[in-house]
Amino acid sequence: MNSRRNFIKAAGMGLAAMQLSPRVATALPSNAEAPLLFDFWLWARPKENETDAVLKNRYKSYRDAGVRGIFFEDYQKRHFQLAKEYGLETHRWMWTMNRGEKELLEKHPEYYAVSRSGKSCATNPPYVGYYRFLCPSHPDVPKYLEDKAREQLQKEDVDGLHLDYIRYPDVVLPINLWQNYNLDQSTELADYDFCYSPFSKAAFLKETGIDIDTVERPEQSLSWRSFRYRQITKVVNRICEAAKDYKKPVTAAVFPTPDLARRIVRQDWANWNLSGVFPMIYHGFYKEPVQWIGTAVSEGVQALHGKFPLYAGLYLPDFKNLAELKQGIVLAKDNGAAGISLFGESDFDQPTIELLRSIR
Repeated sequence: MNSRRNFIKAAGMGLAAMQLSPRVATALPSNAEAPLLFDFWLWARPKENETDAVLKNRYKSYRDAGVRGIFFEDYQKRHFQLAKEYGLETHRWMWTMNRGEKELLEKHPEYYAVSRSGKSCATNPPYVGYYRFLCPSHPDVPKYLEDKAREQLQKEDVDGLHLDYIRYPDVVLPINLWQNYNLDQSTELADYDFCYSPFSKAAFLKETGIDIDTVERPEQSLSWRSFRYRQITKVVNRICEAAKDYKKPVTAAVFPTPDLARRIVRQDWANWNLSGVFPMIYHGFYKEPVQWIGTAVSEGVQALHGKFPLYAGLYLPDFKNLAELKQGIVLAKDNGAAGISLFGESDFDQPTIELLRSIR
């Protein structure tokens, strides 16, 4: 399932939140180029065994191609500092609701989300073994995640925080993955519909007066669905509020469109207090043509009403060739994206860099 993600500075201080502006970059070294009007970003997994020479050559080529910043999945000081030498922003890419640390599983199994069929992510993760999602309604989970965010934000060379897996498990997988698990998810199956933990049920009862266990078709309850959207939103906005203490932006990798995100992972990202959003518009996962990238960007931009910028996340292996990739980037730009972020590091080669340079 790593094929899914494989499953795949602040531009200024506003009154409400830091904003990642597509037109204003963070301070760059005196020899760096001017800020870009269309930003390129990368999701990257740093490797410890790469030499300084390799990294310097890579980060210089990224900056020369117009890349503004990198979302690093792990914190490795050497990578962060070398990237910053070349004027790149260095953001920490953090798994949020999906937390499978051994110590946490052993000490707090009650933190984990529960399916409609009564299965806990702590003991019966859906789809794959690393799908260990927390329950956002557990009273201790939001503070736990805020603390994890602060651990990254307090690092001097971390320019911002990038949230991933900030959602429930997929109640419906992208259609291209159904055959991988021998599933037909035309309806919402109980094993994949979360979170029905005692904490979620109690919080919902207190808020609405509805006992979800007495509802005949809970997966069709609009109140229950809205409640779950807001549980994730509260976690996100709490982290965004904490980030103000460090004057650093918070962004998030989210599902492709607001409607799709709400429907299949209970993620209402258009109502989050972010500095920028990066929808993962991986068209191949949904068996859609390249043109769908423009449609998805347009839907997201319209839903945001200018609240914060949207950057289209593109998955390099989904593109047959560089001409298709260029088409995808142009579609994102023409439909209002402030930039793009690329995933698929092994495919980010010199021809791709040259393509980005030509689009600047």
